Amino acid sequence: MSPRAPARRRASRGAPASAAPRLPRDVDTLQVRVGGRTVTLTNLRKPFWPEEGLTKRDLLQYYADIAPVLLPHLRDRAMVMKRYPNGAGGPFFFMKRAPSPRPDWIETCSIEHASGSVIDFPMVQDVASLLWVVNLGCIDLNQWYARCDDTDRPDYVHFDLDPVKGADFEQVRQSALVLREALDGLQMPSHPKTTGSRGIHVYVPIVRGPTQKQVWGVAKAIAQALAAARPALITAEYRVARRPVGRVLVDYNQNAWGRTLASAYSVRPRPRAPVSAPLTWREVERGVRIEDFRMDNMAARVARHRDLFAPMLARSGRFRLERLL
Repeated sequence: MSPRAPARRRASRGAPASAAPRLPRDVDTLQVRVGGRTVTLTNLRKPFWPEEGLTKRDLLQYYADIAPVLLPHLRDRAMVMKRYPNGAGGPFFFMKRAPSPRPDWIETCSIEHASGSVIDFPMVQDVASLLWVVNLGCIDLNQWYARCDDTDRPDYVHFDLDPVKGADFEQVRQSALVLREALDGLQMPSHPKTTGSRGIHVYVPIVRGPTQKQVWGVAKAIAQALAAARPALITAEYRVARRPVGRVLVDYNQNAWGRTLASAYSVRPRPRAPVSAPLTWREVERGVRIEDFRMDNMAARVARHRDLFAPMLARSGRFRLERLL
């Protein structure tokens, strides 16, 4: 499936960045003025991780604090909302269309689907719009793989390394290193991060040009080659019923049209509020654990290491995927 028309972008540019607001702990509803805009925050004392004593306010404060490194990875991209109105342990639902009414400063990205319907996705352009989206109950943030000015031409290719039943995170780590070796052999720069759930994401920044379907095809070819070379460790089988147990799925299909992955620095709706954390390859070599990176320690990690995913934003060092087409 592919979009039938270019995306259209509406509304104004985001407001200038400003210092993170400090949210009080003793109120349920609050109006916050940030970047010249007013955001209404609700149900601030609602438990979102009851066992950890973390509330919706704590989630909002985390995103306000991490915004300087997070926002560049979200700007100008449609946001697929995954809403958890009752916290990480409660039911969730997906929402694509930006809800109405909404503040007039929420920018939208209009994308035509194969059905012919046009959906206005919200975009997270600044701290105010970030807080507005999170206040809807969005624990993790799932942005489009391409920017709104051309939603069919991604600027990265990514691989989702996910353990199949019977596999563990150590096998995921080994698979990530196998994938890195293969990408190195193709001279493709790669950058890992934890998923914050069970696996590792590996991203390759590319020069925009190839279509989404072409990007997907390259990812599929690489994943299938890895599965053929290391069948005892890796599978690329998309059909769940046919996946061999005890393997790591190198999921290329997350590059398919309209699919998304949790962004860098996204909190995940799992125990202890883990975060999808950018890593160095040396950290992957030494060994890491998903639970090492959490909402309560990510700001300190960023203060030490800055944005380890910054190469995903740079104009230089991007791979020309046409070399593989």
